[in-house]
Amino acid sequence: MNLFEAIIIAIIEGLTEYLPISSTAHMGFTAALMGLPESEFLKMFQVSIQFGAILSIVVLYWKKFFNFENFNFNFYIKLAIAVLPALVLGKLLDDKIEAVLGNQVAISSMLVFGGIILLFVDKWFKNPKIDDEKEITIKKALTIGFWQCLAMMPGTSRSAASIIGGMTQGLSRKAAAEFSFFLAVPTMLAVTVYSVFVKTWGETTANPMKGYEMILQDQQHITLFIVGNVVAFIVALIAVKTFISVLTKYGFKFWGWYRIIIGIGLLIYFWQNPQQSNTESAPVETTMIQQQ
Repeated sequence: MNLFEAIIIAIIEGLTEYLPISSTAHMGFTAALMGLPESEFLKMFQVSIQFGAILSIVVLYWKKFFNFENFNFNFYIKLAIAVLPALVLGKLLDDKIEAVLGNQVAISSMLVFGGIILLFVDKWFKNPKIDDEKEITIKKALTIGFWQCLAMMPGTSRSAASIIGGMTQGLSRKAAAEFSFFLAVPTMLAVTVYSVFVKTWGETTANPMKGYEMILQDQQHITLFIVGNVVAFIVALIAVKTFISVLTKYGFKFWGWYRIIIGIGLLIYFWQNPQQSNTESAPVETTMIQQQ
């Protein structure tokens, strides 16, 4: 993977991480379409650049995370409890989820299925009662955390699962999206730390390594890691602001049709190019604690 290819993948990560369209699917498809060969560094890179996307949320909502004058302890408690299901189930299901990550046909199919669901979400949840994070109870936060676990199926979208989960608990579209953003911080931070410092990549190869060992292996890897995170950070800043505006005005139909069109297009492409339908180059985003 060269610098240009790394930038393209980072742009895709920044654009899709917080949208209900699955960053896992889009990065995996991008790698496949660019013809990138499978490698442990590529998989780790796609997970590690989520750190840049995490920082975008912290910057955009820094008053929420660092308001020490009116310290809201319950805010941190709710995030800690909501992230627990993903941490536990993600670890337990790590191997099973990773076995599906390279199946581009399965992921494309989930894009279409998820898109159909999004077409009806606005009709199902017409009367929200909660428009502020402070009104979310511990129980509701935990329930949203379990909904987030649906994204362990690659192509589902962590954002879509957690936003819909929030709407089932009476949250407005805007409140559900923002809580999904907040929940992404501990979730994706756990994924990044695990992938870079804990997980051993290439355990079945002759040269297994930790993520940080691969990053520090040579100057090119260091450059790709730094540039990838910077690009993901900048693009995510723009994407989050745009998403909130579009979601508030138009709801989920736009994203539903997008998923359906892209999913069908990719199914046709991989049907015509079966050699690229099992790249195993998608990131381990959705397993939450191994990428999603």
